[in-house]
Amino acid sequence: MAWTDERVELLKKLWSEGLSASQIAGRLGGVTRNAVIGKVHRLGLSGRATSSRSSVPRPRRTQAPRQNRAPSITFGTRGNVALKPTYEEEYEAAPAPAPVEELVIPLHERATILTLKESMCKWPIGDPTEEGFHFCGRKKTGLSPYCEHHARMAFQPVQSRRREKRSATG
Repeated sequence: MAWTDERVELLKKLWSEGLSASQIAGRLGGVTRNAVIGKVHRLGLSGRATSSRSSVPRPRRTQAPRQNRAPSITFGTRGNVALKPTYEEEYEAAPAPAPVEELVIPLHERATILTLKESMCKWPIGDPTEEGFHFCGRKKTGLSPYCEHHARMAFQPVQSRRREKRSATG
């Protein structure tokens, strides 16, 4: 939409009254907030009347005294929750999973990356940079890429405490 003389005068008037670019764009119609900002910049308009809401300070929220609030189990975080600190209590409450011993795979059942097939367990054993590295190679179960033994190692149940916390927040 073209900037007519009438629209430019209305823009100047609304700008001097302290309206925001979004409000001016809404009143003019057919232009975006960015178009209003660009026109104001090209016209060299500066000094604006301050709006009434900016001259009055916002009232601060008061928090309840500490004794009335429930104690927090974990720290509140902003941003990446992977960095969220947790208390050791959370981990002590859940029983540690029983360690699963590694299977001894006979040489004829071991698979390399070249001999690995779709129906074989793809659990890596050893260090890939060393010569003895191999895959389990036993028959896999269902849709899992692993045999029954390695599927139990890979897919452990969620600890009860974490499960309870999720159900309370969800």
